[in-house]
Amino acid sequence: MATKVSSSKTMAEQRRSNRSRHTKFHVFTTVCLIAIIFTYMFNTNTFVSNISFNFTPNTTIPFLSVNLLDNQTFIVNQLKSTSTLHNPVLIVKEVIVQKSVSEDDQNPLVPPINLTKKQRMSWFKNKLPEFDMLNSNQEFEIRAKEFFQDCKVRFFMTWISSPLRVFGKREFLAVDALFKSNPESCLMILSNVMDSDFGFQTLKPIIDRGFRVQALTPDLNFLFKNTPAKSWFDHIKNGNRDPGEIPLAQNLSNLIRLVVLYKFGGVYLDTDFIPLKDFSGLRNSIGAQSVNSLGNWTRLNNAVLIFDKNHPLLYKFIEEFALTFNGNRWGFNGPYLVSRVVERETKELESNFTVLPPLAFYPVDWTRIGGLFLRPVNQAHRKWAETKAAQIKESSYGIHLWNKQSRRFRIEEESIMARLISEHCVICKFFKKSQRLSHNSFSVS
Repeated sequence: MATKVSSSKTMAEQRRSNRSRHTKFHVFTTVCLIAIIFTYMFNTNTFVSNISFNFTPNTTIPFLSVNLLDNQTFIVNQLKSTSTLHNPVLIVKEVIVQKSVSEDDQNPLVPPINLTKKQRMSWFKNKLPEFDMLNSNQEFEIRAKEFFQDCKVRFFMTWISSPLRVFGKREFLAVDALFKSNPESCLMILSNVMDSDFGFQTLKPIIDRGFRVQALTPDLNFLFKNTPAKSWFDHIKNGNRDPGEIPLAQNLSNLIRLVVLYKFGGVYLDTDFIPLKDFSGLRNSIGAQSVNSLGNWTRLNNAVLIFDKNHPLLYKFIEEFALTFNGNRWGFNGPYLVSRVVERETKELESNFTVLPPLAFYPVDWTRIGGLFLRPVNQAHRKWAETKAAQIKESSYGIHLWNKQSRRFRIEEESIMARLISEHCVICKFFKKSQRLSHNSFSVS
């Protein structure tokens, strides 16, 4: 009996010893692996400042909260490596998680998913007061009239977003290019985010060179007054109209561009449109996105709009928006809206506006926009890129970059975009003028 007990103790001790050795082995291999990775990163300068990661709501990450994923932006800031000759040390200065101003860290204009129509309407009614842009801005009318004095052309852009969405390189490039080709004009950016110290500092390089650009929070009550937009806006605020699943900011942008042109007249440009020519010779024009084999337009787009103050077609657009609004169909209140209204009203208004061919504003279709960013792979490709860039410069007022499709692309050396940008910028902020065709010198993402 004693022999059996002794044998059992011996076996137990052997198992504990084996587990201990097994654990030590795993710890040792893990430490070695970490050391190898850190050594590699240190020697190859892998650690850089300001690394940004974008997550979609469907991404599953065990250690991140749901609220963080709702923000869709996670920033690791100032991750740097420092060393001495014999003692490399990794210093992580800080980790910053960007937050919005709302209590639940969400954009107040984006409802939770899987709500019924009635629930979504109720949710918006309660949430809209959190969105400061919906409040009256009594200074807007006065500041706008003062700003637009003695402007050759009045330009407008919109940037309606949550604080998480930054006015970045691509958007700055559009502003930069505008003043290269239209130096005596004025640009107003209608924005709840850019009308701030941050916005002023972002635009300061342009302002310091004497160009006239200003970000201003729009007064929607003033802009919508005496137009069909007011009734639509009242119904949305009162919870009597379904805003839909598409972010309301997108549809507000579609509407604001129409009413601001109706009230002031001028040119509206999307922030991913790169101007290449003087716009002062254009009036009451809209661009075709596509045409058929006979040259007749099949789709118009609202990324570029040029209209006089109180133009009747603008009123028709606003009326159509208010009457047929659908917040669940992408483009229904934008490109599709202007297309169906123009098609319906052509006979009545054809002498009072112009539909320009795709080459004017949309020389490259959204399905092919990526090709403009790529470096030529051989001599034949390089010659084609030169020819295409020359054609766009000669025949187009600008180029729409279709951000949704092209944002992931970087501008590569000798690409069509590199050639266009190198000749159409004032600040040239993201690359040195002496190295304008080097993709190592700048990028737009």
